[in-house]
Amino acid sequence: MPKYLLNVLSLFTILMITALNPTPAFAGGCDHDEHTHINATPLVSSDWVYNKIQSGETNNNILLIDIRNSIGDGSYEKYLEGHIPTSIHSDYMKDGWRVKVDNTVGLVPTESQFQELARSLGVNSDTHVVIIPAGVSSTDFGSAARSYWTFKVFGHENVSILDGGYSAWKNAYPNQITTGAYDRIIEGNFTAKFDPELYISTGDVAKIVDSNSDVVLLDGRPENQFYAEAKHGKARAAGRLPGSVMLFQENAYNVANNTLKSEAELTEIFSDYINEDVVSYCNTGHWAANNWFVLSEILGNKNVKLYDGSMVEWTEDPSRPLETSGPSNLDKLMGMIG
Repeated sequence: MPKYLLNVLSLFTILMITALNPTPAFAGGCDHDEHTHINATPLVSSDWVYNKIQSGETNNNILLIDIRNSIGDGSYEKYLEGHIPTSIHSDYMKDGWRVKVDNTVGLVPTESQFQELARSLGVNSDTHVVIIPAGVSSTDFGSAARSYWTFKVFGHENVSILDGGYSAWKNAYPNQITTGAYDRIIEGNFTAKFDPELYISTGDVAKIVDSNSDVVLLDGRPENQFYAEAKHGKARAAGRLPGSVMLFQENAYNVANNTLKSEAELTEIFSDYINEDVVSYCNTGHWAANNWFVLSEILGNKNVKLYDGSMVEWTEDPSRPLETSGPSNLDKLMGMIG
C-alpha cells in the first residue's frame, strides 16, 4: 500500500477513536456544581499559603479571607494598608458573621443570611476557604475560630485557619505584602445547609442543666466572670451555668508567638474532655469557639457543640438558674499550685 494511503488510514483511525471516546474535561479545571473533596487541615502555615500563592491556586480554588476587625485593632482600612497577596477582606464584626436577634448579640446567622454572605465573598461549593485573623491575641483568634465554625455548621468542610494570622505572614514574608483594594468578586454558588450536630440551643442547654446530665458544660471565660465577679456588658446578671467547669480559652494559646500551642500541649490541657460530650460556652460564643476548635478540630472530639447564645442569652430570662459562688478552698489551692 502506498505510504500516503497508510497516513490517511492512520488519521482516519485516530478520528474514529476520538469520536467514540471524547476527551474528558481538563483535570485541573473546576466544575463548581460538583463538590471537590479537599483534605483541608484545620490550621495552615504561612509557608503553605505562600506556596499556594506561587502555584496560582489562590486565584483558582483556594480563597484567602482576611477577617481583621475591631477585636484585633483591624479594619478594612488596615487591610488596604497591607495584606497577603490575593486575599480579600470581610470584617468579622460588621459583615454578618454573627447577628443580633432581639436583645441577644453574637448569634449564628440563618442559612439564607450566611449563604448570601459566603456567596458575596466568592465561595463556591468546592472552594477551600482559608481564614486569616490579625494574629495578635487569643480573642482575635476567636474571630477566626468562630468564622471557621460558622462555615462548618453550614455544611462547608473545606476550611482552614492561617496559624499566627497576618502577623505571622508579615514576619515570614515581609516583602510579600500587597496594598490597596481587591478585584471585583465573582459571586459564588455555595449552598448553606445547617448541621445541628455542631450547635446547641438555649432550650437544650436548659435540659442538660435541669437533668444533671454528664455532658460537660465548658466555660471558656476568665476566672472573674466564671466566679460572678464580673460579667459581659450585654449579660443581665453575673454567674455561670450550673455544674459547669472553667477552662479559660487563652490556656490553649501561645501568647508570645500568637499561635495555638502544640498538639501535645493541647492534649494535656484538654485531657479531661477529649472523650466527653461537651458544650462549649462563654458570653456570646466567641471565646467558646476557641475551645470548640481545639477539642473538635485539633484533638478530634466530634461530640462538642458550640452554644452561640451563651451567658448573654441564658441570663435574658431571670428564671434560668445561675451559679454565683466563688472558688472553693480546693480551687484556691489548685490555683496556688498552678
